[in-house]
Amino acid sequence: MKSIYFDNASTTFPKPQSVPQAIYQYMTASGVNINRGCYEKAYETEELVYETRQLLTSLFHGPDCRNTVFTKNVTESLNILIKGFLKPGDHILVSSMEHNAVMRPLNQLSHCGITFSRIPCDREGNLYLEETEKLLQKNTKAILITHASNVCGTLLPIKEMGGFCRNHGLRFLVDCAQTAGVCPINMEDMNIDALAFTGHKGLLGPQGIGGFLLKDHMIAAIDPLLSGGTGSISHTEDIPDFMPDRFEPGTMNLPGIIGLREGLLWIQNTGTENIWNHELALTERFLHGLFPLEDDGKLRIVGRKDINNRTGVVSIQTLTRELAETAWRLDEDYGIMTRVGLHCAPSAHKSLATYPTGTIRFSFGWWNTEEEVDKAILGLKEILYGN
Repeated sequence: MKSIYFDNASTTFPKPQSVPQAIYQYMTASGVNINRGCYEKAYETEELVYETRQLLTSLFHGPDCRNTVFTKNVTESLNILIKGFLKPGDHILVSSMEHNAVMRPLNQLSHCGITFSRIPCDREGNLYLEETEKLLQKNTKAILITHASNVCGTLLPIKEMGGFCRNHGLRFLVDCAQTAGVCPINMEDMNIDALAFTGHKGLLGPQGIGGFLLKDHMIAAIDPLLSGGTGSISHTEDIPDFMPDRFEPGTMNLPGIIGLREGLLWIQNTGTENIWNHELALTERFLHGLFPLEDDGKLRIVGRKDINNRTGVVSIQTLTRELAETAWRLDEDYGIMTRVGLHCAPSAHKSLATYPTGTIRFSFGWWNTEEEVDKAILGLKEILYGN
């Protein structure tokens, strides 16, 4: 039985062949560090890292590529931004659709005199933008929101929120874990001051690599979360004040960066618009196949029921069978891999009225096909009608 992978919101699979090939080539033919060795292989590797920064800066329309910082993942990036930027007495606004990568650091900081408020979203995941001004406080410093829900795929109004922040003198931080490489993101047009990304989802790189981009005025405003050796200004024990060294201590994940570079090149050649359109076409086909099941009371489609203002993520609740049993049957009998549960986003599930039960999540990627979507619809029909 052929396996069908519908868990791309967790990590994309497969990757372009150039990704593992580049990692293997580096590990077997070079394997050196950068910013340390004064020899040709080190300089060649450093050039690959520099090119990756340039590709990310171009993709997100960011500032100087030196302001692109590498981390292990988007969770580390968000922790650096949140804990480094907010100080006791500060207040921040977030959406009610946030992942625990945002909510856990904020709850941790709530014990240190930092407060937050949630901008509400409806049962489709749409943000009530008009409620934002009502939640402002005298000490509100920033707004941080996800670009798209990892539970239901709904896009949040990033450009409109960026304009709101500009008009109210607030800093704007965005988590693009679910949209980078698929949806267009322009830091300048959207007035984004800090953008956090991960490399292993839409950017098609390996796990263990992520990062963030900063506007110039954010550099000194964020205290580094980690410090240590950088290979630069080794004569001093002070943290470098220049980019990207200020936020990149220790040995970098060079295999991850080199793999990410290949993913970015593949996206550049394929086109984000083509990728997004493909995923939305599969989403539309899947939704249409689910409508009869919803009409019969067999399941509930969570979030939007069209392809407007969304990504290729669809969550459902099966109403006549346990979610975990249904997901297991999909895998066992049809080879269909999904994700079941709360997806590390209890706040989002409360907005979507799916807490504490959770959902079964289907997330489509470039290599998924219409035939695979049709098999998922057939599998759900046979499971839920008892065949």
